[in-house]
Amino acid sequence: MSNLTISGSRLWDSLMEMAKFGATEKGGCNRLALTDLDRQARDLFCEWCKSVGCSITVDKIGNIFAHRPGQDESLPAVCTGSHLDTQPTGGKFDGVFGVLSGVEILRTLHENNIVTKAPIEVSVWTNEEGSRFQPAMQGSGVYVGRFDLEAEWDKRDVDGKRLKDELEKIGYLGDAEIGGRNMAAFFEAHIEQGPILEDEEKEIGVVRLGQGIRWYNVVVTGRESHAGSTPMHLRADAMAAASNIICEVEKLALRFKPSGLGTTGFMQVYPNSRNTIPGTVNFSVDLRNPNPDVLADMDREFQQYCADLAKDRDIAVDVDHFWYFAPVEFNASDNVENAAAKLGYSHMDIYAGAGHDACYMADIVPTGMVFTPCKDGISHNEIEFTTPEQCEAGCNVLMHAMLEVAGVVEQ
Repeated sequence: MSNLTISGSRLWDSLMEMAKFGATEKGGCNRLALTDLDRQARDLFCEWCKSVGCSITVDKIGNIFAHRPGQDESLPAVCTGSHLDTQPTGGKFDGVFGVLSGVEILRTLHENNIVTKAPIEVSVWTNEEGSRFQPAMQGSGVYVGRFDLEAEWDKRDVDGKRLKDELEKIGYLGDAEIGGRNMAAFFEAHIEQGPILEDEEKEIGVVRLGQGIRWYNVVVTGRESHAGSTPMHLRADAMAAASNIICEVEKLALRFKPSGLGTTGFMQVYPNSRNTIPGTVNFSVDLRNPNPDVLADMDREFQQYCADLAKDRDIAVDVDHFWYFAPVEFNASDNVENAAAKLGYSHMDIYAGAGHDACYMADIVPTGMVFTPCKDGISHNEIEFTTPEQCEAGCNVLMHAMLEVAGVVEQ
């Protein structure tokens, strides 16, 4: 079995075909969750999996499971998967590489008449990106019990469209109950979304830890007034206060280097007029660290800074800490390392700086992640790129990590 490899050219062709759904002028993808483009991508995935003898199940949050029988169907399945939705200005590889690596493994096993002892499953998780509906990793989060199904069904996008209605509209409001699938392990292949593997000239990243994440919505409320006739000492400038908080987010991350991260990526200003002092500013804050104790310290310092600033400036600062994603330890990492070593790929231990569906799956089943390099570490961007050779290496490692757990029936 050590000589078994996937078809790198076929995997690449599949990636390019899937990228047509939501293709952008700059070469990326805009395929938001539960849109018609997402439906087309899901339909193609199901078609490809059925063509190699898999059965398809869709659960009540729209997660898709393609099942390839094993010799012993009573054994728990060895699973892989990721997501097909993208950022509004996303690339061709984030998420979809993991899904189509699973499809390529199904094809490789099928054409080589390989029977695994345990079943193999490939999943597509609903709304991993969190771009259209919040929070991120919604489908896997519901699956493992982090989120309540009814509450997530009722989430709405910026146009007021309800998630459950949109699932039904695209034909992926399944009837399978949430959770309860018989799984032995879960693996996810993904581009690194960072520059470390490229910088270290390694072909494979063995993901040992997943970054902890805290998301906040911050609303600063001051008082709008005329920009030309209001003295500085009489202003309650929401934008000036918000700017101080955003600068503090950067300083906070730098105080907790090398792993501390802080980002503001979304902002709304009211009334958003050139000669009116802003009265309300609503913005996001994202704090990350792989150490839970350090991330808790970052949270305390951030919350205290906001409280102190509100008092000093006599304005209101409302901090809604609406999502906490605890740091994750991947305990099926040795399978990934074994596969990389067996196949002769250069590799190194690494941690996941972004959230992934595998991070939630680690709650309930042994989980591992395979990282491949991406050019200049760029992701969530239309110019996101990885090479055919890098994709092939990652898929080969994924396949052999899964086969080590599933077992192969000798012919």
